[in-house]
Amino acid sequence: MLQKRIQQYIDETKASEVPVHLFKQEREYVLHHGLLDSDEVAKPEADSRFLDAYIERCDKETEELIGEESDDFLNQPITYLKQHKNEFIFLESKWFSMIGVDAVSVEEDDVFGTYDAMLGLKLQKKYRSQIERYLDESLEGEASYDLLFNGEDGLWDLNFTLNDHPDFNESQTLLSVYELIYDFLFNLLQNVDES
Repeated sequence: MLQKRIQQYIDETKASEVPVHLFKQEREYVLHHGLLDSDEVAKPEADSRFLDAYIERCDKETEELIGEESDDFLNQPITYLKQHKNEFIFLESKWFSMIGVDAVSVEEDDVFGTYDAMLGLKLQKKYRSQIERYLDESLEGEASYDLLFNGEDGLWDLNFTLNDHPDFNESQTLLSVYELIYDFLFNLLQNVDES
């Protein structure tokens, strides 16, 4: 699944630019699987994959837009959500699309005070056990997550507690948290492909 999506990205990108600009994780994957030769891959000029992302701040209760933000907003600490308890952050990126995710929302849980990531994952229903195994093995403690297949949309509604991720801490910026989420989901898809 992941290989097919990355190959599609490569094909679309090669039509307009060569070499193909990939971040470290995708570069290693592409070279390992022989999808491109090393001279066909270049490091992107940007430091982060989310500098061209579409970002919204939204009201948790009504889901109405509070405001669109530039990528500078991602330099805010994750604790921004503790100070703005009524908000969640919605981020859409071509990089998330490449791994089968339209967008990722992050918010603080009103009851537990933890941080939650919420998304829709485009994977077939038959992959339930592989997804659950990955979540159980990758998240610490009792691994707080919700996984529900949405038959209408044909995707998994996945919510997981960022505090259960071993590399998460409250001193991180929103940018580093979204990078962490991307890495987590990329590894999930890679794990499903290899199982």
